[in-house]
Amino acid sequence: TAIELMPVAAFAGKRGWGYDGVLPFAPAACYGSPASMKQLIDEAHARGLMVLLDVVYNHFGPEGNYLHAYAPQFFSLHHETPWGAAINFDGDRSTTVRDFFIHNALYWLGEFHLDGLRLDAVHAIIDRSHPDFVTELAARVARAFDDRRRVHLVLENDLNQSRYLRRDAEGRPLVTTSQWNDDFHHALHVLAVGETDGYYADYAERPLYALGRALAEGFVFQGESSAYRGGERRGEPSSDLPPTAFVAFAQNHDQVGNRAFGERLATVAPADRLKALVACMLLSPQVPLLFMGEEFGATTPFLFFCDFGPELAAAVTEGRREEFARFERFHDPAIRERIPDPNARATFEASKLAWNDATAPVAAGWIAFYRECLSARRRFVVPLMTALTRGGSFDVDDGLLRVDWAAADGRGLVLVVNLGAARPDVRIEADALVYASAGVPHPGNTGTFPANGVLVSMRAAAT
Repeated sequence: TAIELMPVAAFAGKRGWGYDGVLPFAPAACYGSPASMKQLIDEAHARGLMVLLDVVYNHFGPEGNYLHAYAPQFFSLHHETPWGAAINFDGDRSTTVRDFFIHNALYWLGEFHLDGLRLDAVHAIIDRSHPDFVTELAARVARAFDDRRRVHLVLENDLNQSRYLRRDAEGRPLVTTSQWNDDFHHALHVLAVGETDGYYADYAERPLYALGRALAEGFVFQGESSAYRGGERRGEPSSDLPPTAFVAFAQNHDQVGNRAFGERLATVAPADRLKALVACMLLSPQVPLLFMGEEFGATTPFLFFCDFGPELAAAVTEGRREEFARFERFHDPAIRERIPDPNARATFEASKLAWNDATAPVAAGWIAFYRECLSARRRFVVPLMTALTRGGSFDVDDGLLRVDWAAADGRGLVLVVNLGAARPDVRIEADALVYASAGVPHPGNTGTFPANGVLVSMRAAAT
């Protein structure tokens, strides 16, 4: 029901992901005119689709940004980010800086009639003031638009701060609507591919437990220590939040594009395992997000690409290859040299979807699968979502995961997925079938639950 665009703020060069923007109020000319962007949004609205835009308020790009020269107060003297000096959100003269970005949000929402914004990496917005920038931004947006239309603010926040996702007594968001749930993705990825390098190490020991907790409660890390982060505690309790506070995904631009060769899951995961995991995503009461092309099993890569000047381009290319040196498969410098050059036009061209692939026989199978799941979601899951005001429960029995979301009136949604060996003599009691993959015994029947089988069922209201 929505299209989400990566950032469009003007950036250096003719191509890029958009996260190195330097003119936040100017749509990048390489995409077209401001009028053409408005037309895109109007056409989406005419088809019943919302449009959300990714915005970057945690740093400016390294090339083409002259704020350091004429407005040094824009940057903090005390904080740093992975991309250089932090923006001054809490120091001397920070009010002007905060207003700059708040008015930017109001500009995109008002001038372009966008339905929401995805706030990139708010964990890199270092702000110790009260209210902090995210809270103030949400309040200003609510005052400007809530009487006329609903606006969604969606976070990327590695800190898993559930405080931003709280609801009032009527279930309305107090600050932001939802958060991209990286925990769900990471657990899913370990189960789909078996990779345990980097941040996946935190999910490697009990990946099915992690998937269950992510589905039932939102965050996997709710204050537990992260080995990947050197024992640092991460996250806040989230089990009392509604499932709609979380955006679940199997792939996105970061998780695909930050792989050395930009491989999509369709090229690195067994199809039956991937379908089982995607069914869990599409049929849970969380908000599913699809990465462009995944609905037809696209196999074209999505690589990191940019278009910097020669000096910076060389540093970016070398830096990207060195990033992967800590991964076992890239210890050999000769293998790292094969990582595509982000600045080469060929890298950008290779990242475009091959639309002919969408008509291939294998694509038809993927499309039919996604349509079946989304049809079941619309018919059964969506009507239940407003009644699910908090997280669910889950249990893991060897390779069998069961997740149960319950409403106050007794209605419920139950998901069972088997990611282990086939299990004999399984019986699920339920009032209505939502979805069953091939070979799974339907509710009320006893039978063998196949490997990578999925069953989703409904429980009726108590009488």
